[in-house]
Amino acid sequence: MTTEEKLQHFLEFCMEDARTRSAKMLDEYTAALEQTFSEHQEDAKSRAAREVALESERIEREINKKLSLEQIGMKRVFGKKQDELKDKLFSELRDKLARFMESPEYTRLLEKQIKEAKALAGKEFITIYMDPADEDKVNELSITGGSDIRLSEYSFLGGTRAVIPSRHILIDNSFQTKLAEAKRDFRFDVKDLMGGTDND
Repeated sequence: MTTEEKLQHFLEFCMEDARTRSAKMLDEYTAALEQTFSEHQEDAKSRAAREVALESERIEREINKKLSLEQIGMKRVFGKKQDELKDKLFSELRDKLARFMESPEYTRLLEKQIKEAKALAGKEFITIYMDPADEDKVNELSITGGSDIRLSEYSFLGGTRAVIPSRHILIDNSFQTKLAEAKRDFRFDVKDLMGGTDND
């Protein structure tokens, strides 16, 4: 083999070795880049997932806050409407009581209340008070009931009140007290307001 051939062979060997090492380095560099890119992608996906989760939580909190405020507003409106309806209902009830007080049934109710109060008092002294609006009924009821019946100094919307002083008892059958108790204890059924039934 001539020197030139040897040089040519050495050159080819060196070139092949350089190409092999270069290809190996390029493969290693490419693999490292792909690994870095893959890690970067995973990190980016993880960060994006965290951001999405945080944003979802923030949006959910905001929605819940708005819903809560809306609910409070609706309850306030609902409560106000209930109060308006309750006032209207009890105003109508007062009107019906006023009409009832002009009927014979009302006089019979007064007689019954007086009789029951006297039965509770037994032989004890009892004073029965009637509403000033019932002034025209006092004499008639005093005679039939044989009781100390007086007109109250202030109105209690009808009915009677009786006092048994010796036993410190007040018998309050006034319409004012009955209405106040009914209004205090009155609750609307939501189904009634919404026009529903128990089966809804």
